[in-house]
Amino acid sequence: MIDPLSVFLLLISASTPILFAALGELVVERAGVLNLGVEGMMITGALAGFAAAYASGNPFLGFLVAAVAGAAISLLFAALTQLFLANQVASGLALTLFGLGLAAMFGKPFEGVKAPPMPIGPLRINWIVWLGLAMVPVVWWFLNRTRRGLVLRGVGENHEAAHALGYDVRLTRLAAIAFGGAMAGIGGAFISIATVLQWTEGMTAGAGWIALAIVVFSNWTAAGVLAGAWLFGGVTVLQLRLQAAGVQVPVQLLSMAPYLATIIVLVAISARQKYSRRAGAAAPGSLGTNFHALR
Repeated sequence: MIDPLSVFLLLISASTPILFAALGELVVERAGVLNLGVEGMMITGALAGFAAAYASGNPFLGFLVAAVAGAAISLLFAALTQLFLANQVASGLALTLFGLGLAAMFGKPFEGVKAPPMPIGPLRINWIVWLGLAMVPVVWWFLNRTRRGLVLRGVGENHEAAHALGYDVRLTRLAAIAFGGAMAGIGGAFISIATVLQWTEGMTAGAGWIALAIVVFSNWTAAGVLAGAWLFGGVTVLQLRLQAAGVQVPVQLLSMAPYLATIIVLVAISARQKYSRRAGAAAPGSLGTNFHALR
């Protein structure tokens, strides 16, 4: 008999890497920046976190290093787009390729070794899962109930108006990008330290792209990000359960199920936005647009 609680706990654990990365990208996009480099930041965090955890024997130090590494590589994107005004889409894609290449080059010495064990928290779930869940109300509160969060949203809606009111658009966006990088780094480290328990090249396997899709699915809300991450986690758990039960379905089809579900949801969201002006207005007004300071 299937225990619903066990399935739910597996679901929230499977959704944790996506949840961290998507919450970080939510803040970035709310500031008006489209960073397509989430996959590159996640794989960088996965390697840096695993290396630090393995060297120190402390998985929590690994997550801290992963956050720093993710934020550091995100600042490359920030410099290109906020200081040199490079195209955000091209810069984000370049960041993903750079991160994947960097991790592949420096990850060779860590192949075949195991990560230190993660301490278990309440309900036999590790503490990083609970941290991810706690970040949902924290991000919501920041964006909706704090002055800095409202300024960040104002920058994302109309950066020229925010600048005219005296707010530092570039500094606000730099801080948002660094936060998004740190969150993506933690998400990547969760895969290497708490899920796979070892380093494998390309182990994020498109999780960064799913995180980007979930931000759109969420209509740029923290609660929507949680729902989207749980949807992906639920389909992931389902395909693992079906594989374990020996269901006669090609393993390749089961493995693609979470990504197929995400595509179907995105198509549905796009169709809804086409016929609903209110839904389409959820995207920040200045999303993907560089800010040119008045001289």
